Amino acid sequence: MGLPEISSHQEGATLSIHIDRPAKRNALTAEMYAAMAAALAQAEQDDAIRTVIFSGAGDNFCAGNDLADFIARPPIGTDPPVFRFIRGLATASKILVAAVQGNAIGIGTTMLLHCDFVLAEENAVFQMPFVDLALVPEAASSLLVPNLIGQRRAAELLLLGERVDAGRAFELGLVTRVVPAGRALPEAHRLAARLAEKPAGALRATKILMKSPTRDVQGRIEEENMAFSARLQTPELREIIARFFQARAKPGTATAGEAA
Repeated sequence: MGLPEISSHQEGATLSIHIDRPAKRNALTAEMYAAMAAALAQAEQDDAIRTVIFSGAGDNFCAGNDLADFIARPPIGTDPPVFRFIRGLATASKILVAAVQGNAIGIGTTMLLHCDFVLAEENAVFQMPFVDLALVPEAASSLLVPNLIGQRRAAELLLLGERVDAGRAFELGLVTRVVPAGRALPEAHRLAARLAEKPAGALRATKILMKSPTRDVQGRIEEENMAFSARLQTPELREIIARFFQARAKPGTATAGEAA
């Protein structure tokens, strides 16, 4: 990406976005946000990419904003780099996976709310100290955290700014899985490989449904019906059905459909 602190590279169906500023605990500057926003935009335009993995160098995932840079260049207006990055996370159609170790502070935690999978090492610590900095929550965390864990437990994290270890984060549903030290990134790549084997269009359509703002049952049923009908017309489905019948024709071969 032309910025030493943010590297991105594609391997197969996975785009890796790596925060590489360990001397500053991977604190983010405006340029770093711009680079990550550009990488997410690149992924959205590339049909070959199924999964985006976020990771951090050294002992920390991300310590939040670089406060010196933040004060010198506050994100004022409608389109500063940090807002472009947050919008990219919130609107991503690709599957987002985070590999977290050490501290995940401020946006190091709030960005995870937009990830589909969060793999946290045993030493991971999460904190959203916005009020302590005389700020307010970001990245829709004032909505997403209460929705995820309830209003009162959200108050502990957003109003008190309490630190949460990996085990507690798992109990609250903030992370998908807790893994041993040094295993978050390898496990993220293993997960991405599993996702790459699945039909890309169905993954994307399912993620869109899961993030739909529709909350009433009948409304969601109608959205699913429309998406289901659209999927029936896709070459992706026809190819899978053809493979199903080919496998069924082979003696002694069990199929996914028959096992369901």
